[in-house]
Amino acid sequence: MFDTLTNSFTTAIKKLRFYDDEKSLKKATDELKKALLKADVNHKVVKNLVAQVELKTKEKGIGKDQFLDALKTTLYDILEVGGNKGFVFAPNPPTVILMTGLQGSGKTTTTGKLALYLKNKKKKVLVVAADLQRLAAVEQLRQITSKIDIELFEDESHKNPVEVVKDALKYANSALYDVILIDTAGRLAIDDELMDELEQVKKVANPDEIFYVADSLTGQDAVKTAISFNDKIGIDGVILSKFDGDGKGGVALGLSSLVQVPLRFIGNGEKMEDLEVFLPERIVNRLIGLGDIEGLAEKTSGVIDEKKAKQVAKKIQKGSFNFNDFLEQMESMKKMGSMKSIMGMIPGMGNMSKALKDFDLENSQELKHMKAMVSSMTPKERENPDLLNNMRKLRIASGCGLSQAEVNKIIKQFKNAGKMAKKFSGKKGMQNLQNLLSQSNLGNIPR
Repeated sequence: MFDTLTNSFTTAIKKLRFYDDEKSLKKATDELKKALLKADVNHKVVKNLVAQVELKTKEKGIGKDQFLDALKTTLYDILEVGGNKGFVFAPNPPTVILMTGLQGSGKTTTTGKLALYLKNKKKKVLVVAADLQRLAAVEQLRQITSKIDIELFEDESHKNPVEVVKDALKYANSALYDVILIDTAGRLAIDDELMDELEQVKKVANPDEIFYVADSLTGQDAVKTAISFNDKIGIDGVILSKFDGDGKGGVALGLSSLVQVPLRFIGNGEKMEDLEVFLPERIVNRLIGLGDIEGLAEKTSGVIDEKKAKQVAKKIQKGSFNFNDFLEQMESMKKMGSMKSIMGMIPGMGNMSKALKDFDLENSQELKHMKAMVSSMTPKERENPDLLNNMRKLRIASGCGLSQAEVNKIIKQFKNAGKMAKKFSGKKGMQNLQNLLSQSNLGNIPR
């Protein structure tokens, strides 16, 4: 995420690596301007950003650190728009959210992602299928909610979404739901019919907030449609979808300041777990390559049980980590979303996320082989890998459809991973990690 923008900033900063005069600053700001425009950042935003960075750098004295500090401060000022951050619950449940957007923006999928995000926060969520315009819209929601185990309120006997919403609200209040997400109809373009329908649904639903889902791949058109929606229906936040696609990413920088509505979430992957809260300070850190450790901690806390994690850590230190533990940890990792989005949150690992673009833990062939192999083991063999002699390996290979050589390779990889994990655990673990970072030139990451 943000690869194009991060590379743009890195290139500009390099112009001031060895020199600290106005000529070098001019080169850096010219490079910054060119890169931002190439990344599809709105020209008005680019003009303001470059001017502010140049002014603030000169005020503090021209230099690489001063330029970086000015860039960080200016980016934050542009992204920081008044309003709520993330998801805000109403004082009295249920919190009602109206999900709006044009057809094809990813609105229905984003509704599912938001529902899962709230479910992981232990909230009881009801999704309402109020898009009766698009063919198969209700069926799409049905499949999504079934996959993430969220209840769906649907009634295709109604032709009017207003009636569906009325019935859904009555049901939700009686069943004590925490949040109601209403998926509304979209169109290929903004028209009076769409707005009239949304106005009627809005009046009946009386939502606490209205979210607009913008397709980041449409570039500056996403900004224009968001402004139109805000003028005609009123929106409280924008969710930027498809941010993992081939778009240049610049729309994220200009959207908030131009629409004057805060960005609330970003969808940065195909998995239902790939939805991130948009917090300006954290996003700025990621943009300039400092990662987002707090965001990663929040992501892991929602899917990894702290007590279980401590138990696993003790097992690693004792060298008793087994195949059951490994598969359990892999299942937890799958719930965190794509590996690319996870790596982007780790300082200094942003570039590695490119290599993981097509890596999917859920569909990993290696993981499938390991799961098949473990399924062919006895309970004792899973608990104690040291029991695996040649006769047992031959039986396991026959049971899972792999060759004995493949089984040997997987077992060797598992044992090596266990040794590595043990090396980085315990009291000496941090020192070992620091040594490794320094050897790989990651030890000087700004903190």
